This record gives sequence, structure tokens and C-alpha cells, in this order.
Amino acid sequence: MNHFVLANPSGQRSLVLASTSPFRRRLLEKLGLPFEIGPPVADESRHPNEPPEALVQRLALKKAKAVQARFPDALIIGSDQVACIEDMVLGKPGDRTQAIEQLRAASGKLVSFYTGLCLFDASNGLYQLACEPFAVQFRSLSQHQIERYLDAEKPYNCAGSFRSEGYGIVLFERMIGEDPNALVGLPLIRLVGMLAKVGIELP
Repeated sequence: MNHFVLANPSGQRSLVLASTSPFRRRLLEKLGLPFEIGPPVADESRHPNEPPEALVQRLALKKAKAVQARFPDALIIGSDQVACIEDMVLGKPGDRTQAIEQLRAASGKLVSFYTGLCLFDASNGLYQLACEPFAVQFRSLSQHQIERYLDAEKPYNCAGSFRSEGYGIVLFERMIGEDPNALVGLPLIRLVGMLAKVGIELP
């Protein structure tokens, strides 16, 4: 995977998060940088036999590019995430029935999450692109436990059918990875490194 380093910006650059996710917004707020929200419109369909690492990076870049016309001089952050059980890719369940199926499949299993991250310079089309992995070992869950969790949190817009930043933590035995923020949907450690390459130093 090629990583394109953006040129250092001259002066203050506006930062845009190409996402409608309130979870990603709250994560980005941790960095204390001013930013705008740019909801992207992008087809998130998976290509035939596309590896999850490739899928999330392609979609992270696609989402960033989707708002380029609205923010032609900005640095745009795009992100996408999928969950996988072995070779099975889990997206957002959308409803209770699919969420029950996903959590049944995850019960007692190691679930791998892949989060694609892109920092895109709308002024010149250059970008940095990465995939941050994270894994979660699920407890063995009964049907009753699954349904009680879904009744409590209704995580139907979350990949894997849970919210790790909320009540979903009760579903796990352990978490494996370098950046727990990646599990929520925005790997901040990797993002800080990308921002440093374009001259935005933190702290």
C-alpha cells in the first residue's frame, strides 16, 4: 500500500470530518482541534472477493473525496470500518433480526475489526491512507443475554452490533490492539501521526 505524504500547509487549514457518525465526531473532539462535519454520499458496497483491509481503505478515501467539492481547500478525514469473523464480513445490522444473527455468530469467537483512515488534501488531491486492526474476544452469550443487550442499547447502526464505548463492553472477555479508539471507528493515534506530517503538531 502506497502512502502519499501531503505537503505542509501554509497558514491555518480547515479540518473536515467526512462522516455522520456521532461516535467519530466525539472521538475527534478529543484532539481539541476545530473541525466541520461534511456528510459524505458514497456507495459502500463491497467488491467481489475484496479483502476487508482493502475495502475499508477504499471507502475511507471515497468518503473523503465525496465532500471535496464542498470543502476545496480543507484537510478531510475519511474513515470506514468492518467487523470480521474468520472470512465473514459483518456490516451494520440495520435491524434487530440481523443484530441477533451477528451476535450469535460472534458469541465465543474472536472478532476482528478493520478501520480505514484517510487524510485527504482537497486542494491538491494528495492523501495518506491506513488500516488499523483491532480484535475483540467475545464471551459465550445466551439468546437471553443477546436480546437483553439489544433491548438496552439498540446498536443497529454499528458494525458488529455493539457499542464498545457504551454497554457493549459487557459482551467481551478481552480486547487486543494498539488503539482502542479504532474499535469505536476513528484511530486517533494513527490520525495524530498523519496530522503531524502536514504540519499540525499535537499537543
